[in-house]
Amino acid sequence: METIAHLIDGERVEAAPLGSQPVLNPATGEAIRSVGLGDAGLVDRAVASAAAAQQDWAEQSLAARQRVFFRYRELLVAHTDELCTLISEEHGKVLGDARGEFARGVEVVEFATALPQLLKGQFSDSVSRSVDVRSLRQPLGVAAGITPFNFPAMVPMWMFPIALAVGNGFVLKPSERDPSASVRLAELFVEAGGPPGLLNVVHGGPATVDAILAHPGIRAVSFVGSTPIARHVYESAARSGKRVQALGGAKNHMVVLPDADREQVVDAAIAAAFGSSGERCMAIAVLVVVGEQPGLVDEIAARMGSVRVGPATDPTAEMGPLITEAHRDRVARLIEEAVSKGAKAIVDGRAHPAAAGPGFFLGPTLLDQVDVAMDAYKEEIFGPVLLVQHADDLDEAVALVNRNPYANGAAIFTRDGGAARRFVRSIDAGMVGVNVPIPVPVAYHSFGGFKLSLFGDTHVHGEEGVRFYTRGKVVTERWPDEASEARSLHFVTNR
Repeated sequence: METIAHLIDGERVEAAPLGSQPVLNPATGEAIRSVGLGDAGLVDRAVASAAAAQQDWAEQSLAARQRVFFRYRELLVAHTDELCTLISEEHGKVLGDARGEFARGVEVVEFATALPQLLKGQFSDSVSRSVDVRSLRQPLGVAAGITPFNFPAMVPMWMFPIALAVGNGFVLKPSERDPSASVRLAELFVEAGGPPGLLNVVHGGPATVDAILAHPGIRAVSFVGSTPIARHVYESAARSGKRVQALGGAKNHMVVLPDADREQVVDAAIAAAFGSSGERCMAIAVLVVVGEQPGLVDEIAARMGSVRVGPATDPTAEMGPLITEAHRDRVARLIEEAVSKGAKAIVDGRAHPAAAGPGFFLGPTLLDQVDVAMDAYKEEIFGPVLLVQHADDLDEAVALVNRNPYANGAAIFTRDGGAARRFVRSIDAGMVGVNVPIPVPVAYHSFGGFKLSLFGDTHVHGEEGVRFYTRGKVVTERWPDEASEARSLHFVTNR
C-alpha cells in the first residue's frame, strides 16, 4: 500500500513518529493508502526549512516571484485530472464537484500573480517641509495552515499562494483523511520554480496541530474547520503571540419570498444542500419559507428523487458518500433525533438504496416542521440534510436567521429589490446571496463569516489575506534641498 509522505525541504519524507493511519476510499470503505502522523520534531524541521528558504525568497523581486506563480498556475491546469482524481478517491466527492473545487482554488493562485499590485504602498508628499511619509507591507516570516477534509485542494490554496506570494515561508498541515492532493500541490510549486523548502507539508492529528500552534518560529496560523477546533486554534495560537484567522462552522439559511422564481428556487435548494454531499461550510442547511407557498416543499422533494447517488467512478453520479462511517452514522442519528421529536421526514436519506451498499453513503434528506430546539437545527450537520422552517414575513425570517449562533452565509430569493436590500443590510452573516444560494466570493474578495463562524478579525484570501500575511511599516523621510539646508544652518549659527 502506498504511503503518503510528508514534504520537507522539497523532498518526500516517509516518517510516522506517532504511528500511521489508513486513508480510506469513502465510496468503498477500503483503505487505499496510508499516512504517517508527524510530531513536534517534524514540525520543527518543516519550520526550519521554510525559514531558511524564506529569507532569500523575500529578497527576490516582485517580478521574479510573480513569474513563479504564472508557471505554477499553468502546471496546476495541466495536472487538473490527476489532482481531481486524488480528491475524488480520498474525499469521495464526484468528479464534477472536485473540478469545481479545484477551479476555485486556482482562482486564488491567479489572484496571487497580481502581487506587484497587491503590495503597493501609499505615499504622502510634503507632510511637512522636506518631509514625506510612505507605507509598505513586509512578510511575517513563516506562516502555517491547518485545513479540513472537505476541500483538500481549494482550502489550502486559499492560504499558501498568498502567503508565499507576499514573501513568507509556509507549513501546511492538511487533513489526514485526504492528504495526497496537498503533497502534489506543494511538489508542483517546486516544479514551477519555487525554492525547495519554502512550502512544506506535514501530516498528522491533534498533536501535530498543537505543535504548530506552539512553535515559536511560526508567526501566523490560518485554520478552517469546525467551531470547537477553531476556538481551540484561536486561543492556543493567540497565547503564543501569533496572528490567527480561524474559520469555524456554519448553519446557512436560504430565505424564499413568495414572489421568487419557483424553478430557480428548487434548483438552487437541491444544488446548495446536496452538492459535495452537504460537506461544505457554505451548504444551505435551512430553507426558510416565507408566507404561503403551497407545493414548494413537495416540488423540492420530487426533484430530490432525480439526484443520482454513487461513487465518483460513476460518470452519472451527482452526489458521493460521506467522508467516514462514523460521520455517516452521526448524520443518521441527527435525522432520527429530529424525526423522533416531531420533524416530518419528507424524504429520508437513510432509506436510499445506496445507504445499504458498501461505502459511507446516505441519500438526500428533507425534513419539514423542524424546531429550533432540535439538535439537527442547533448543530452543523455537515451532510446531505435540508431542514425546512416557516416564517410569516421577511422580518420574522431575518430574526430567525440572526438568532442562530453561526453566521457564515445567508441567501434570499426574491424579485423584490427593496426586500433584497433590506435583507442584505439587516442579516447578520459574513457572506450574503441574492438569488444566489452559495455566495462564495471570488478570489479578489475575502471569504469569512461572523459570530461562531470566525475567530479572529481577518477573512481568508483577497485583500484581507494580503494584510493577514504581511505587516505594515510606515516610513517618515526628510530629504532637505539646498535652500532648506541653508535656512537650517542660518538658524543654528544665529541661535
